[in-house]
Amino acid sequence: MREKTTIARMHKDGTVVEILPDGSECSISRQPMRPMTEEEVVAAAFSDPDAIPMTEAEIQKARRVPRVKTMRRALQLTQEEFAARYHIPLSTLRDWEQGRSEPDQTAQAYLKAIAGNPEAVYQALHSRN
Repeated sequence: MREKTTIARMHKDGTVVEILPDGSECSISRQPMRPMTEEEVVAAAFSDPDAIPMTEAEIQKARRVPRVKTMRRALQLTQEEFAARYHIPLSTLRDWEQGRSEPDQTAQAYLKAIAGNPEAVYQALHSRN
């Protein structure tokens, strides 16, 4: 059996297109591949022993992963690398990630800028004016 790989791209407006072998684009239908009602989605989730939704009690007990840690991991940086790259004291970063403290409003805005365009923030910090 021969497999076909489909390459897709999402445009800034959220539309998804298929990239054809000649490089042109073809619109992908907005119709779901398998339309399911909300009840069917819930039934399917409960039927899969590896994907049973958490109960409210389990959600309350779940350990929260700080966003800064998720962002750092997505950038594939160690704590030391992230701290040095974005001029954040290592101890502050560790406190945020371990839940000992929360970023203040200014730090939250800075982290949002990093999340939005990490390379631009890095370039701005390390350019020589």
